[in-house]
Amino acid sequence: MKSKKQVKTKKTQSPKQQIGMFNLKPPAGSHKRRKYLGRGSSSGHGKTSTRGSKGQTSRAGRHFYLGFEGGQSPLVRKMPKRGFSNIFRKEYQIVNLASFAKIKETTINPELMALKGLIKDKSKLIKVLGEGEIKKPVSIQAHAFSKKAAEEIKKAGGTAEVINV
Repeated sequence: MKSKKQVKTKKTQSPKQQIGMFNLKPPAGSHKRRKYLGRGSSSGHGKTSTRGSKGQTSRAGRHFYLGFEGGQSPLVRKMPKRGFSNIFRKEYQIVNLASFAKIKETTINPELMALKGLIKDKSKLIKVLGEGEIKKPVSIQAHAFSKKAAEEIKKAGGTAEVINV
């Protein structure tokens, strides 16, 4: 019998395993086994080879387009066509004259507008509209100007330069 004092047992440490090319294995579950089809009933994938039984989908070469409904006229073709998209439409970033009043520079170009936060992207088209007033003469470069904006800029003694794309 053991005495009241517990006897400490010496734990045997497993020897450190050496890691090398000889004992590397892929993580468990990372490789699926190949599904062998049509190799008898004992394989689990014999007879119909996981295709169900009979019909169009069990045959070879069965490839259908998206929305195929077994030969019935698909819903996509039954729905009427509506509207159109204009491929020539130009999307402008709008800047009003009132926002130029805060800028102290005399030449205002797309880079400066992007820097001051008036536009989001300097590579996209910019159109200046005539809402607000401009008091000092400035040279503004943009892709388009409204008539009122161009008149206001000229009246103040500045120039409205159109950037060609």
